[in-house]
Amino acid sequence: MYLIVGLGNPGAKYARTRHNAGWLVLDEVARRHSLEIARKEHKALTAIGNLGAQKIMLAKPQTWMNLSGEAVSALMRYNRVPMENLLVICDDLALPVGKIRLRAGGSDGGQNGLKSIAQMVSNQGFARLRFGIGEPPREQRLERGTADYVLSAFAPDEKQLVEEALSRAADCVETWAREGVEAAMNAFNRGNA
Repeated sequence: MYLIVGLGNPGAKYARTRHNAGWLVLDEVARRHSLEIARKEHKALTAIGNLGAQKIMLAKPQTWMNLSGEAVSALMRYNRVPMENLLVICDDLALPVGKIRLRAGGSDGGQNGLKSIAQMVSNQGFARLRFGIGEPPREQRLERGTADYVLSAFAPDEKQLVEEALSRAADCVETWAREGVEAAMNAFNRGNA
C-alpha cells in the first residue's frame, strides 16, 4: 500500500488556509479518483482506493499539525507501509505561491508536521511534496511572526496560481505512485522552484 498524507489542521476555520495546503492537494487527488476521505482511524480521516495498479490510502491527520506523526506512525504500522511508500504533502513558506517541490527525503525545513512525522517514525527518508504558500510581507513577519499568515486564506489574486498548483501537485502525486519518486521529481521539479 502507498500512504499519501496531507498535512493540515482540523476545523472549519482552517479549511482553506495556507497551512492546510496538504489537505487541499489530497482533496484534489480524492476528487479525481472518486474517493471520500471520511473513514476515522488512527487519529486520521482516510480513504482507500486504487491509482492504476497501486493500492493507495489518502490520510488527513486529525491532530494539530505539530502532532501529525502520531497518526502517520500508527497508520504505517497498522497497514505495514514501508518508508519508501510514504508521501507527505505540506505547505512551504520558502516556496512562492504556485510552486511545488518533491524530495525523496531530507530535513523538515522548520515545518512542524514534517518534524513530528520524522520523530515518530524515527526516519527522515520519506518523500515529501512541498506546496508553496509564499512568505508574509517583511513588516508582518517582523511584527507578528508567521503564525497569522500561515493560518490565513490565500489572497484573491493568488486564486489562479493556487488552482493551477493544486492540479500540478495532484499530477505529481499520481506520478509518484505509478512511476516512483525519481520519475516524479524529474517531471515536476524542473522550472518549478
